[in-house]
Order: sequence, then structure tokens, then C-alpha cells
Amino acid sequence: MSPTTSPARPGRKRGRGGLARLGPLPWIGPAVLLIALVVLWPVYEMVRTSFLKISSSGFVRGSAGFDKYRQLLEEPALPSVVVSTVVWTLVVVTATMVLSLALAQLFNQRFPGRRLTRWALIAPWAASVVMTAIGFKWMLDRTAGVLNTLMTDLGIVDDPKDWLGGPATAWPWMMFVAVFVSLPFTTYTLLAGLQTVPAEVYEAARVDGTTPWQIYVRITLPLLRPALLVGMVINLINVFNSFPIIWSMTRGGPDSDTATTTVFMYQLKNADIGQSAAMSVVNFALVLLMVALFLKATRWNQEES
Repeated sequence: MSPTTSPARPGRKRGRGGLARLGPLPWIGPAVLLIALVVLWPVYEMVRTSFLKISSSGFVRGSAGFDKYRQLLEEPALPSVVVSTVVWTLVVVTATMVLSLALAQLFNQRFPGRRLTRWALIAPWAASVVMTAIGFKWMLDRTAGVLNTLMTDLGIVDDPKDWLGGPATAWPWMMFVAVFVSLPFTTYTLLAGLQTVPAEVYEAARVDGTTPWQIYVRITLPLLRPALLVGMVINLINVFNSFPIIWSMTRGGPDSDTATTTVFMYQLKNADIGQSAAMSVVNFALVLLMVALFLKATRWNQEES
């Protein structure tokens, strides 16, 4: 019996060894495939399209080389759109992080109704961004908006204002909405970071006579650094690429006065799909550069001394 059964055992061992050599690949393979189909393939198509001449009906008319990029750089509205995008991103991300840090500190304390207020903060996150933006747009409507009606009744303004009709008033309101919908995620990210700080650390600092401000600066903020980095990076990407808020409220108008580069990209598609794809490539490169510079500046992968 042993001569007939012994050859099978090494075979089974070799089979198990071969599967073991694949490591985690059988488990991460589906995720890698999904990323390739959902992320890498669209990026490839986006770059390829930016080098093509495509008619308004969608037919490819040949190669365009770098003409679409040259035409994009010659767009008269591009400089103002880039400046608006930078201001939009910096203001919204900074305001979101500051307010989220304050709210996280508040929710980390014990007070009556804490659970209810935590649930209430989820509402802007649970609601659709488009629905929220359209709700604010109706509220700011010149003829039937709640804000104009209230301000007129109270005598604050003589005539209703077109809050979304010009960039001077439209930008602040859109920034307010962007911060409003960004607060829940960032607040809960920072709150989770705060709750990982051991209470013993605070108790030891108080015993040593450390003031509350010193505790916050020397203990809380350094230990909260990973959560701050996560919240800021995700906010940078989301706010820079933000489309639903601006498109729902102003459609980037008048002209491109309230457009970011993402909205401007969508506006270009009606005139030239290839040029719109070129703007998409530039946007993608800007996001990668922005995140890389931010992570380098914050030295995210270096241990605290």
C-alpha cells in the first residue's frame, strides 16, 4: 500500500505550496481588478481622448497631438478659474478643519443631549449633496426665497437680492454650503482620533501642573495628527473636485465667473470634448501634485520625535 500512496503526498504538498506562494493575491485580486476597471481604465481613456479630434456628435476625426492642451492654455477664462479654484479649496478646507476640530472637542465632552447633537450632525452627511445644494438655491431665490422674504419683512434690505447672480455673493454662499456638507465626515474623523488618546496621559499632565492650553498644544494636537492628516487630505481632494454644489447652484455662471477647474471642464465639453479631456488630465495631475506636496510638507510618514 505504501508504494502506491506515497507518490500522492508530495503532489498534495506541492499544490498547497504553490497556492501559498501566491500569498494574499487571491484575496486582493478582485479589489485590484475593480480598481483597474473603475480607476485605471477611465484614466487611460481620459488621457487618450485628450489627444484626439472628436466631433460634437462623438466621432473621432484623427489625432490632435498637443493641440487640445495648447487651446486650453489659450482659454481667456482659465487664469481666473484657476485662481478661483485655489481660493475655493483653501477657504473651504481651512474653515472645515477649524470648525470640525472645535465640534470634535465639544462632542468629546459629556453634556446633556450629546447623543442627539451627534445624530443631528449626521444629517448633512446623510442627505444628497445635490439635494442640499438645490435646497439652499431655493432658499436664496430672488423672488420666492426664504432669505429674501425674511430680510425684506425685517427691513434689512429694501429690495430682494439675487444672491447667486454674481460672483461677489455667490462664492461665499457656495463656500458655506461646501463647509456645511463637509463638516460631518471631518468632525467624526477627528472625534475618533480624540477618543483614542488615553485618559492617563491627561491625568499625568495635570499632576505635573501643565496648563489646559499646554495640554492641548503639546499632547492633544500631536496625538491627533494622524486623524488631522486623513481629514485634511480627503477634504482637499473632495473640495478641489467638488462639482455638485457649484453646478446645482450657479452652473459656474455667469460665464465661468463661479466655476472651478472641475466645473470649467464640464463647460468645455459642449464645445470640444478633446479640450475637456485635456482639462481633466490637468485636474488629475493637479490633485496628485497637491496631495504629494501636502504630504511632503507635513512629513506624514515620519515618526514623531
